Amino acid sequence: MMLGMNYGPETDPLDLLSQRDRGAIAAYAQRRDYHEVIKGKLKELGGYLSAKGDVRVKVFVDTAPVMEKPLAAAAGLGWQGKHTVLISRSHGNWLLLGAIYTSAEFEPDAAETDHCGGCRRCLDICPTNAFPAPYRLDARRCISYLTIEHEGPIPAEFRSAMGNRVFGCDDCLAICPWNKFAKAASETRLMARDDLAAPPLAELAGLDDAAFRSRFAGTPVKRTGRDRFLRNVLIAIGNSGNPDLAEAAVAHLCDPSALVRGMAIWAAGRLLDGPRLAALWEDHEARETDPAVLAEWRDARDMAAMHVSGESTPS
Repeated sequence: MMLGMNYGPETDPLDLLSQRDRGAIAAYAQRRDYHEVIKGKLKELGGYLSAKGDVRVKVFVDTAPVMEKPLAAAAGLGWQGKHTVLISRSHGNWLLLGAIYTSAEFEPDAAETDHCGGCRRCLDICPTNAFPAPYRLDARRCISYLTIEHEGPIPAEFRSAMGNRVFGCDDCLAICPWNKFAKAASETRLMARDDLAAPPLAELAGLDDAAFRSRFAGTPVKRTGRDRFLRNVLIAIGNSGNPDLAEAAVAHLCDPSALVRGMAIWAAGRLLDGPRLAALWEDHEARETDPAVLAEWRDARDMAAMHVSGESTPS
């Protein structure tokens, strides 16, 4: 048995991408962790089934190798769009999925058919060209994967394309025309938090581990940990084009995490002039031992030198 819960955002996530001094957090992560909410709902339903007789029940919400999307399509909840996400005719693609494995017998619903037609908006809007073909996703290029699951430095080729996205990416979801039928989330425990809608990058950059855990307690963001999240925030700061945010990056050049230090260098290299960057390098050269961080320093100095010489700088 497959079930879906609507989490439609109240505003268009694409609107936030132009606010470069603010962090963009994926719509599903601006609220309580859906695993807890949906699992509770599934257990309630499972208890109801068990009370009807000798019925075995097991519930899953991203907790086992269950192919939720194709199973949901077979159950009639929607179809997998060209962006590989499930699309519903009544909720667009703003659906969270859960599964109940049970020995109870039900009359199966008819599978949904594909209604994408010739549309390819979700493919064309992807900032990192993560779709090599319709219905195929290269996760290694996906901003959602890179900002949430990827543990190391973000590959340089994708940093500029990340813009101000600090956790996840909604572009291919938000552009889907089937969202015209979507409604905002009605489950109280899945209501978006106001403080996560468009948090200032300068504020996010100032979070230490305790503040990070407190700020994102109970939300999906917490699972990335402070270091990976700050990695994303610093890339967004580097993409902001706002020199006023440069000091937020400079403050992390001595961070205990090599991951954070490396991205702080990249951000500072995008916002500071050559002389200031050179002076910072002189201050940090003797104490830096991490090879990856040293490589970021070399790249930042090269970029500054190219800028001074008038050459075009790589992204």
